[in-house]
This record gives sequence, structure tokens and C-alpha cells, in this order.
Amino acid sequence: MKPEMNDEKLTAYVLGELEEEGRRAVEEALETDEIARRTVAELRTTVKLAEEALAPAEPPALTDAQREEIERRAQAAPARKPAWVWWGAAAAALLVIVAIGAAGGIAVLGKAKQAEHRSFDSDQKFFSPIFLDETASMETDVATRPEGANVVLGGARKASLARGRHSVDLLKQIDGRPGWTDVPDKSDWAGHDTEAYDHIVDNPFLAVAQNPLSTFSIDVDTASYSNVRRFLSQESMPPKDSVRIEEMVNYFSYDYAPPKGPDPFSVHVEVAQSPWSPGHRLARIGLKGREVEASARPPSNLVFLLDVSGSMTPPSKLGLLKKALKMLVGQLDERDRIAIAVYAGASGLVLPSTSCDDREAILDALSRLEAGGSTNGGEGIELAYETATKNFITGGVNRVILATDGDFNVGTTSQGDLQRLIEKKAETGVFLTVLGFGMGNLKDATLEKLADKGNGNYAYIDSLAEARKVLVEEMGGTLVTIAKDVKIQVEFNPERVHAFRLIGYENRLLAAEDFNDDTKDAGEIGAGHTVTALYEIVPAGQDVDLPGVDPLKYQKPMGKTGAAASGELFTLKLRYKMPDGDTSKLIERPVTDIGESWAEASNDFRFAAAVAGFGMLLRDSSFKGTATYASILALAEKALGEDPRGYRKELLGLVSSAKKLSGK
Repeated sequence: MKPEMNDEKLTAYVLGELEEEGRRAVEEALETDEIARRTVAELRTTVKLAEEALAPAEPPALTDAQREEIERRAQAAPARKPAWVWWGAAAAALLVIVAIGAAGGIAVLGKAKQAEHRSFDSDQKFFSPIFLDETASMETDVATRPEGANVVLGGARKASLARGRHSVDLLKQIDGRPGWTDVPDKSDWAGHDTEAYDHIVDNPFLAVAQNPLSTFSIDVDTASYSNVRRFLSQESMPPKDSVRIEEMVNYFSYDYAPPKGPDPFSVHVEVAQSPWSPGHRLARIGLKGREVEASARPPSNLVFLLDVSGSMTPPSKLGLLKKALKMLVGQLDERDRIAIAVYAGASGLVLPSTSCDDREAILDALSRLEAGGSTNGGEGIELAYETATKNFITGGVNRVILATDGDFNVGTTSQGDLQRLIEKKAETGVFLTVLGFGMGNLKDATLEKLADKGNGNYAYIDSLAEARKVLVEEMGGTLVTIAKDVKIQVEFNPERVHAFRLIGYENRLLAAEDFNDDTKDAGEIGAGHTVTALYEIVPAGQDVDLPGVDPLKYQKPMGKTGAAASGELFTLKLRYKMPDGDTSKLIERPVTDIGESWAEASNDFRFAAAVAGFGMLLRDSSFKGTATYASILALAEKALGEDPRGYRKELLGLVSSAKKLSGK
């Protein structure tokens, strides 16, 4: 009889806790159960990461100078001190020694040791908690901080942690402890806040009489949402320009039916009443990429291009980066190859293209990475693409995965030059994934543009939970491109629409003539990806505040065609190319509005609108209408629908946090 392949049994198997008969039964089942085999591979990788994180650090040997300093201080200390003082002095001296020996490295401390550190004077060095990951290990960096420095464990990380085993007990031990709070102490990056975001101007309402066409490139990036979550988890409102509404909406997946015909994605449209402007209509355009089964996934030729410059030193950057990529390695198999290129002051190939059969060599190369030096990103990009091109797999996945905080300060540093470099490299058929890390120095604007020009996607990794989402749960969409240069053009019917506004996608707008121009770059869709876009529509006959346009002197506006009387709201057109193609294919769909009320709209539609409304509030948009944090929270709560991983529920906590922080 085949045993039930649940997580508990597979975990017991990996940990060696099954009896001989149970172990043999599982091994027999693994021969035919692909999902179970992949689960076991992932569990083994997780166990290895946990063992590495929890392994006791080998204490550094004392130098002669350090030994003499300890003896000198001991001889100079006043006599007849209470015993607890002697223990405190010894502990303080030991911390100074470890701080010297660690030289900025990572140490894993037990909770009892962390509590001891709270007793030291504010001018002493101690290990301050940086973040808490799913393995419940506390990673620390060597830093000088005042008494009471706080653990970074905001609401979003609580939600992520709550999805892991034994997390409830762990949270109970942390919450309420003296000196421990949910809010990070920003002193570790205060004064170094050089994060860079492009200025965003909300799309305005446009009169259909003068602007009947709306054209834009699709976007599957999700970085803005996790970055917003990072700010709110630290009890800080995000910068307005860090909020890209389309990336917030597209962070979530939606239950769109998959494609049935020859096209690699399906198209869905729904129209209902606007929840923040009751007289207006809201249209949702949704795309669903074709799923690719794990067994049918093409072989991969991946090059990890890793920033190991000095700005990547904090554990929340390079330390998290290494763990994130180890997760991805755990999902790959003998069909795949990985190379590792690094860059700081100069670039180098740490690991030549290596089969994932030799997983230990790949993990070992990642483990040995250390940060230091300036950032010559351009040179690293050249090396990574050269390596990927050299090992190109025809019909396979050929991709560079760039992991960095975006601080390019040596070599090719201007955004224009970097973008042209990436555009040129994308022509080789090697696509790009960009993973952003860290806070205080994140060059979001640069990373978003590089992903756009490199035929790829951009995600911001703020925790191991987010790394798992991007690199494990959504690996197919992250790595496997099913359509490229995907463009959308909507033609509104002036008989039904007075004005419209595209919500988000401000930096993805295209000229009307770009839609039919196959030389113009646009966005990519990965396997299983969902893409959502929202339009707010002012019906014909309704007034809206629009800038006036003087009558033309030399010509009159073109008259309406017979199709205007068809009752159609708009016509939706899409163009896309196959991943290895140069000629686009057209999809065209007429759309009518059947008068659906807000209450009649689907859960997915209502939740996507709630996320968009949340983004408008964070941006303090003039188009937010009657939306408030309270109303958005109510909208999202009623539209959670199926939420197996808790991502939608996490949004509720973020809206509540923003409401509290804004005082509204």
C-alpha cells in the first residue's frame, strides 16, 4: 500500500526519524511521485540551511595583545567587587574580543545570550538582532548601538513567521520581553538613506474625444509591494514614489482561467461600479500565462550575478541573498546548470557553469562569498552575459539573475549607459531577473529600469518568506518566459465613454504608434503569471474635471463610425511575440458593459481594486475619491476569497498599519 506523502511523513524521512519499514515505503513511493521528490529535495536544502545557521561559531583564538589587555584590565580592577560584577566585566571583555575577531561577520546567538546583552552599558559593543527568519534563528551583526536597540520583526515578518512551524511559541517568547519591540531601530541606517526612486505622476483622466487610445506595456514586477511592506513593517510610511500601483496589484495571483487555444496566455475583462467613485465604472483586464509542469520545464542555463561590494555587507543583504539563492538551487535538477559571477571593485567568476547534479559545489561557492570593495556593476554584467552566452541552451531557459542593492559606483555608473548595455545584451536571447536587497541604500529606480530593458522581472527580497515566494513558489514565472514584448492597446467608444484613467503603469506608457512597431520593447509574461490592469471610466454624459483644449484652426475632429452605435464600451487589443520570435501576433476583443454592480463583481476583481485603492492612499493621489484606509480595509476583508498562503490576509495588516501611521 502506498503511504500518504504528506509534509509530516516526508519531513520525518529527511530527518531520519522513520523506522526501517516506513523509510523503505517512502523511498519506493518517491520513485514514482515527482512532487514528493521535489518536496524532499527542498526539505533537505532547508535542513542544510538551518544547520548552517545554527552551527556554533568556532571561537577565535586570542592574540598576545588581546591576552595582555585582559590581564592588564583584571589587575587594574578594584578589589572586593561583587561576583556579578566580575562576570559582567568578563562578558564585556569577551564581547570586545569577539567583535574584533568577527570583523563584521555573522553570529547566531541563543535567546539567553541576547538577554544578557541587554545588561551592558550603552557605550559597549554588543551583537544586536537584525532579523528573524523562518528557521527561527537570530542573525546578528557586530555593531555599536545604544541600550534597547530593537529587533526587526514587523507585522509582515510576523505573518511570514506565523506560516512556519513552532512559530507561535517563538513569537510568544519574543513579544513582551523587556527591550524587544516590533519596530526596527533605524539607527543602523540613519544618515545613510540614499534610496533612489523615480518621480511618479499619476495618470490623469483623458477625454476620449481627444485621446481615444490608451497604450502601455504589461508589467509583472512585484518589487514595489514588498518594499512598501518593508517600510510599514518598520512603522514608517513609504515614500510616495516607491509606490507603483501596478506592482502592488500584480504581487497577488488571481484565479483567471488558463489559456485553451494556441496563445500562451488567456485574456479576461470585467466591468463594475467603481468603489471610490460610485458614478464611475471600473474595468479590469486580466491575463493568465500558461502553466508549465515541473517535469516539462525546459533545462536552465543560469548565471548568478552577485553584488559583493561593501554596501552589501549587512546580513539583510548578502546574508539573505545567499540563503535565497540556496532555496532556488534546491528546486533545480540535473537538467540545469549554474554559474556564479561576482563583482565589487572588479568582477570574477567564482563558479564556472556547473551541473546541478553537483549541488554541493554550488552551495559551497555561495557559502564562501564575502562582501567588500566598491561596485563595478558594468564589468560584472559583461562577464555574466558572456558566461551565459558561452553556455547557451537552445530551447532552454537562458537567464542572468542579478542580485544587488543597485549601488553601482565604479565603471559604467550612469543609468543611460547601464540601460543601453542591458538592452544590447538582451538581444543575445539571454533574459534578466533582478533581485533587490537591503534598506537605506536601495537604488530602486536603477533596478526597475534594468529589469525592464533586460526582458525580465524585478522583485524586492525583504525576507526568507519573500525569497520562497519568488524563487520557489513562483519559480516557473520567474525563470520561464512564455511571451515577450506584450503590449496592450484599448480604444474607447466615445458613445459610451467620456473619459478614462489608467491606474498605475505610469512608467510603462507607450505612444499609440508603438503598438504596431515590433522594434519597440515591452514586457514579458512568465509561466503561470497573472497580469492585471485597471481603468477608471467616466461614462458618456457625466462631467469630470478635465483640462480644456482649444478648438483646432485647420481641421475638425473626425466623425464617429458606425461601430460607435454597437454598444461596446471599448475594444481591447494585445500584441505579443514568442520568446524566440521577432514578429508579433495580434489578439483583439470587443468589450461591453452589462451594468454589473460592485456587489456583483468577483472576489478577485474587488480585491485587486482594494489593492489599487490602498496604493492611491499611500500616494495620497488626487484620484482616490471617497477611498479611506477604513473603507479599503473593509473592501479587502470581504474579498479575500481563497488565500492558502495568507498573502491577502497580510495586506489587511499593512492597511491597518498605514491607517495608524497616517492618523487617518
